[in-house]
Amino acid sequence: MASHFLQRLSKLNPQHVPKQWYYIAYDQLSLDLSPIKDANPDTSGIILIETTSKGRRRPYHKQKLAILLTNMRHFALEAADKGFHVHYIFTHAPYAKALTSFCDTHTPERPIILMRPAEYELRQELRPLVEQNLLKGVSHSGWLTSRKLFLKSQGRRKSWLMDAFYKHVRKQLNIMMTPDGKPQGGQFSYDKDNRKPWHGSPQPPEKLQFEPDTITTEVVELIHKSFNNHPGTLTPEDLPASRKDALAMLDWALQECMTHFGPYEDAMHSSSRRLFHTTLSPLINLHRLTPSEVLHAVLDLDDIPIQSKEGFVRQLIGWREFMFHVHDCTDGLRRCPDREESPCTSTPGDAQWSAYNNQQWTAPQTQQPDVDLGGASPNLLEAHNPLPAAFWGDESGMFCLDHVVQGVMNTSWSHHIERLMILGNLASLLDISPRDTTDWFWTAFIDAYDWVVEPNVLGMATFAVGDLFTTKPYVSGSNYINKMSDYCSQCELDPKTTCPVTHLYWAFLDRHKPTLEDNRRMGLVYNLLGKRDPQQIDIDHAIFEYVTSTLANGDRITSSELSKLQETHA
Repeated sequence: MASHFLQRLSKLNPQHVPKQWYYIAYDQLSLDLSPIKDANPDTSGIILIETTSKGRRRPYHKQKLAILLTNMRHFALEAADKGFHVHYIFTHAPYAKALTSFCDTHTPERPIILMRPAEYELRQELRPLVEQNLLKGVSHSGWLTSRKLFLKSQGRRKSWLMDAFYKHVRKQLNIMMTPDGKPQGGQFSYDKDNRKPWHGSPQPPEKLQFEPDTITTEVVELIHKSFNNHPGTLTPEDLPASRKDALAMLDWALQECMTHFGPYEDAMHSSSRRLFHTTLSPLINLHRLTPSEVLHAVLDLDDIPIQSKEGFVRQLIGWREFMFHVHDCTDGLRRCPDREESPCTSTPGDAQWSAYNNQQWTAPQTQQPDVDLGGASPNLLEAHNPLPAAFWGDESGMFCLDHVVQGVMNTSWSHHIERLMILGNLASLLDISPRDTTDWFWTAFIDAYDWVVEPNVLGMATFAVGDLFTTKPYVSGSNYINKMSDYCSQCELDPKTTCPVTHLYWAFLDRHKPTLEDNRRMGLVYNLLGKRDPQQIDIDHAIFEYVTSTLANGDRITSSELSKLQETHA
């Protein structure tokens, strides 16, 4: 399945015997990161591991597997072309066993150098090899900020704040600051200027596509053969694979997206899934584009509105770095400051994929019983409903959910507001298990790794860890969706009469009143709940029961049934 790739690698690979080996993890695919950036190719070797053990650990979207594997293989060729000897391992074994076998057969003179993995689960898997001195860990040079800077930005707060971190980073790294120490334009954030709905103008750019080469084609064939029981559609022409492709994506994003990105970054529309979003996140998270080069490329743009530049910078050095530090400082939300230790699941979750397909999903073993790969399971609101089939593509009857899910199944991507205010919002309102929701995001999204998906979903989207770094649940009724999208106009459920979302919102607030009513940021909504007619509250709960049971059975929500419920309780 990789014959062409191996032939090309064999022709490019220099024949010297490396004095120093470097293991490059699957999401560190850059020659511009230390320590490999500073290594001498003539005396250095790179180890890359392509294992089905990782691919089968969870039911990862086919497109996600494809972008990772084709970029690993293209990176191997690029490294060999630069003079590094590349040892590319194909295996069914876990990473630790593959590296141990390598050491047994190659007996390297020195420990293999490992740049600290971003993913907690890979660090845990490789920890015994570091303890045995087979691997020597060095810091991850891809991050723009350090743990020390993160902790300093938070002071003595019990709850961490992204805004405090973001302002501190802007000042410390002199990003978009004036010589007298003020933020450019007079504001640190232009978020209030970046909430415009989109009504068809200006025209969004056409997405950039790529002609699949033989390397990508071999990867596509492998996935169809070995991972055909995984979800999602695989679209080869949507896969930037080489470093050249990644730079083309960056140039396209700078030229075609950035001018209008800011004002419309929260907008949703049925005619354009991307609007002006750059879709660079999978390439940045794989380090095909380094955060530093993307940041400076955006900062160098002189002819775009400040709210677009600042909005992008905030996503890159605000939320992205902040979420990593939250995850890193808490061991993946297992041990949060001033909170009880979170329970963990013992094995990787499949987000109900096996139940949806009526087939058992069994993750490969790591052969390390002490390695926790299941993830933390905080659950402040005690939400335990399993993820319904609607999140895997069955129609729910709610256009907003069905449209976004279909987009994810087709592309493995959606933008941040759809993730938070459609998918995360409905998961919260339906009391879906936060761990199920997190595992679904992890498997479904092309840019999802534990350090980004767990804090975003467990922390922000579902409020499962409480106010560790978000001050309140991100939930809303249908008004927000109707305001920021055209989804309600495409739906058979009327946002003012038969749409269940607003009823689900009020039922959520009433259900979780003992936990949330003392939250100072929710005082207004609880005052409004107190004024809500008791009969309306009964309707809210009846609709919650109807929607959850209907989706649990894999059925569609209908306006006729919703109308009957309202009449019955009137």
